[in-house]
Amino acid sequence: MKLNERSLAFYATCDSPADNSGFLYKRGERHTAYHRRWFVLKGNMLFYFEERDSREPVGVIVLEGCNVELCDSAENFAFAIRFGGSKSRTYVLAAESQAAMESWVKSLSRASFDYMRLVVRELEKQLQEMSRGLAGGCGGSQDAPGLWKPKPSGLEQSRERLPALPAILPKENGCAVWNNALGADRPPDTSGCAGHMDEEGTPRPPPLPPRRRVSNGEAARAVAESPSTFCRLHEQYSREVARLRQDWQQRRRGPQP
Repeated sequence: MKLNERSLAFYATCDSPADNSGFLYKRGERHTAYHRRWFVLKGNMLFYFEERDSREPVGVIVLEGCNVELCDSAENFAFAIRFGGSKSRTYVLAAESQAAMESWVKSLSRASFDYMRLVVRELEKQLQEMSRGLAGGCGGSQDAPGLWKPKPSGLEQSRERLPALPAILPKENGCAVWNNALGADRPPDTSGCAGHMDEEGTPRPPPLPPRRRVSNGEAARAVAESPSTFCRLHEQYSREVARLRQDWQQRRRGPQP
């Protein structure tokens, strides 16, 4: 694989978010001394710098085909990055605390494309299982294929079990009776109207009494004999106002000689 140093240096120092970063102690390849370096993990590339503010990285480790595991070392919280092959180098690193070591081991173990490929395959498998489950749950429905509807809740199921109400509720003496619509039990009817039932068994209202016809003469006589209350009040207040006006005029003229 051919790497461009300028591209790697730009990628290492650009503003793209890093998966992990911090100080680690790195053991030298020829000498066993540990050197404190600033590490930055981006994707499957682990860059390390001499200082945190360095403009270019000292080196880069491509995390493909490797294993991250704990190791015994003179430094505490040490772990190693081992590659396959007899001539491959093993990088020994040490963190400053137990929490930092666990964080680095976890992030480095998940940085390779092999791990991402396994995660993608697992997600695809779960998606296929969910799709088959949804397709099997909707196979017996008469709706269009591919459409899935949620199961009705307990309230909706209880509504479906209730009988449908009639369009016109039965009435007794001019009042609607809800119990008759659902066929609920009622006390025995002693009014003599229990026999008024239609063909479907729904009670009907009792028959209305016959209307009394009034002739034109009787109607005119009733209107003449019963003057309205407004007319009587109008006449009473008119007389009262006239009497008060007459008293006021007499007081204004003064006593007669």
